[in-house]
Amino acid sequence: MRRKITVFLIIAICFLLQSTLFQIWSFASISPNLLIVVTSSFGFMRGRREGMWIGFFCGLLLDIFFGEAIGLYALIYMYIGYLNGMFRKRFFPEEIKLPLILISASDLAYNLLCYLLFFFLRRRFQFGYYFLHIILPELVYTILVTVFLYYIILKVNQKLEVIERRSAGKFV
Repeated sequence: MRRKITVFLIIAICFLLQSTLFQIWSFASISPNLLIVVTSSFGFMRGRREGMWIGFFCGLLLDIFFGEAIGLYALIYMYIGYLNGMFRKRFFPEEIKLPLILISASDLAYNLLCYLLFFFLRRRFQFGYYFLHIILPELVYTILVTVFLYYIILKVNQKLEVIERRSAGKFV
């Protein structure tokens, strides 16, 4: 129960930061995607199932507040969390290269899917402009924020695992 409350608080705080504070600190109307960082991080730290559920709830928040149709962002984030969960066996907490690569790939995949679903299907074919002015700046900004946010999420996850192991040992 403690893990669920903590994860909910992390999602809520990152959503609020992404939709308020980082909108003020945006560069050329580009802000980092903190929910991708949360979804990807918990995916490769905790596995496919938890990554999928956290991705679903992160996407559902975006759908409710900013989406045109309920479920589209939830589906995208759910797949991102699930795919990141496949790398759980290759995840080592002290190594930051894999998380940076996975979060970067997740942000890139998210933006490419958004382009495909929201622009390309409406016959807006300016992919070069979209890539240079939206995708790349957001990717760079997200990577810069990831360096700091990832360590916070990692420490919270490690603390929760220690608490869970201690409480599991009491019942044995």
